[in-house]
Amino acid sequence: MVTIKDSLKLFGISIVICCAAFVCTLFINYRIDLVSAKDTISGKEAVKMYDAQLSTSTVVCIACGVCLVLTSVVMLVTYIKNFVDSRSKELGILKALGYSNLGIAKHFWVFGLSVFAGAAIGCAGGELYMDRFYEVQNKDGYFTFDRQFHPIVPVLMITLSTAAFMLLSVWFAYRRVRKPVMKLLREDAGAKVRKSKKDKAPLPFLKELRRDTVKGRYSLIFFVAFSSFCFSAMVQMSMSMKKLASETMGIMILVIGLILAFMMLLLALSAVVKGSAKTAAMMRIFGYDDSDTSKAILGGYRPVAWIGFVLGTVYQFVLLKVMVDVVFKDLEDIPEYNFDFKALCITLPLFIAAYEIIMYIYSSRVKRLTIKSVMLED
Repeated sequence: MVTIKDSLKLFGISIVICCAAFVCTLFINYRIDLVSAKDTISGKEAVKMYDAQLSTSTVVCIACGVCLVLTSVVMLVTYIKNFVDSRSKELGILKALGYSNLGIAKHFWVFGLSVFAGAAIGCAGGELYMDRFYEVQNKDGYFTFDRQFHPIVPVLMITLSTAAFMLLSVWFAYRRVRKPVMKLLREDAGAKVRKSKKDKAPLPFLKELRRDTVKGRYSLIFFVAFSSFCFSAMVQMSMSMKKLASETMGIMILVIGLILAFMMLLLALSAVVKGSAKTAAMMRIFGYDDSDTSKAILGGYRPVAWIGFVLGTVYQFVLLKVMVDVVFKDLEDIPEYNFDFKALCITLPLFIAAYEIIMYIYSSRVKRLTIKSVMLED
């Protein structure tokens, strides 16, 4: 029914959780040691830095950890939905044979293993990088405390995240299989029939198809927008870190941002191409050329990517402005921060080049979709 091999396909969730666990391990561990050394801190400037770094740790853990965990939840729910819909006939047969909804859903716990793997690798990476992180955080020598190993941090992070995602997998699978047996056997994916609006003139076929490839696919819209958001926010933010914090912090932000951006975009476009295989093959039969086919299937996601880029640009500016003007406002050595147009001028062409190269690669995949290959997959 559901095997460990199926959970291995959720490597995207493992990567996202790994990034979240890595960042949270660093900042939570540092925060614990910093709080324990509060009585040893003296001097007005050191106290201000202490308060600022406590606030920074809280903001980073919330902004990074919560955001990435919610992203992982969306990815997990989307995968389980597609998994159940693609195997609805098999699940219907099991229910007809007497298996209960919970009896079927409980096997989906294995999807939580992807979270376990990501959290374990992220925590291990955080522990290995911890000494260097402490040096960067205390580069001005305001504090005098040694790094301590707090096993409760990785243990709770790994066990709680794994248990939570296992329970979420079982619960959501239970909701998806709670359909009548005949509905599952008919492989009804739950698509809702939309009523046509007679007052609107019909769109040309290619424009309507481009709209329909995006309409209703909320998870794919989210992934494409979030990938552009990560690229825009993290790349621009990393360029400001050398001035505001350290070069090491900038590199860490850049690497995490690029990993998330490219992974999300590749997963989303792979799902789009796979889900549009029959459409592409039929369009080729009816005489549409490769360019029209690719534009109809992939072109609708370009505006989504641009929206994500704009939101990422605004987000990184607001976040850094708040950190400088609110969190670190009492510190003397913190430079003033204004919108970095130079970073935007560098990030924008990089984004366009990277996005168009990936779109070209996936357009080539669309061109290779033939009616024969589609029939063989079925």
